[in-house]
Amino acid sequence: MAYVTIAASFGLAGGIVGRIKGSSFVLWFLISALVPFLGLIAAIAYRFERDELRRQCPNCGRVTKIYDALCTRCGIEFEFPDVAIAPERTPPARTR
Repeated sequence: MAYVTIAASFGLAGGIVGRIKGSSFVLWFLISALVPFLGLIAAIAYRFERDELRRQCPNCGRVTKIYDALCTRCGIEFEFPDVAIAPERTPPARTR
């Protein structure tokens, strides 16, 4: 019973961290619950989806992540872009 409580707690924490970073809550809940301590560490170390560069599809104009190989709207295969679009979440401007 103690293991179930610990696994559920780590699963909930990992799911929340994964969701904050823009990924799936369910995926990170399962990973963190199955491997309690390491799953939570992996969720914390995972990248922020909003910080990834983006690109625009030359065929339909849909904006996708730069690491996507296919456009999910029109199905065209991407080459590596010459120009990237800024991430969804840009870092705050520095003030002097």
